[in-house]
Amino acid sequence: MIELKPIRTEADYEEAIELLGTLWGAETATPEGDRLEILVTLIEAYENDHYPIDLPDPIDAILFRMEQQGLSRRDLEPILGSRGRIAEILNRRRPLSIDMIRRLHSDLGIPAEVLIQPIRPKQDAA
Repeated sequence: MIELKPIRTEADYEEAIELLGTLWGAETATPEGDRLEILVTLIEAYENDHYPIDLPDPIDAILFRMEQQGLSRRDLEPILGSRGRIAEILNRRRPLSIDMIRRLHSDLGIPAEVLIQPIRPKQDAA
């Protein structure tokens, strides 16, 4: 039986990934399945510490959710207010208020931790 141990170095990480391949597909509630579950937790912890993923920009998240749900700017009026205010927000000229963040979170399911970030300036296409 291969010993599970904390992942502290890149070499430990590579070894864990290799072991993951051998345990992949193990049945749940078996010794191999338990080892797989523990190994996945160890790998996730290492990756979260060493390879963090930035949260998306709030405006990009709103636009993405609009696209996903087939929403128009008009559909945002009950959440964000007037058409002028929606245009200012989506064009990055006005920040989101706490009330807007709450409504976007509850009505559209956008994570609050995404919405509370500072809005990044619009990136011009190069």
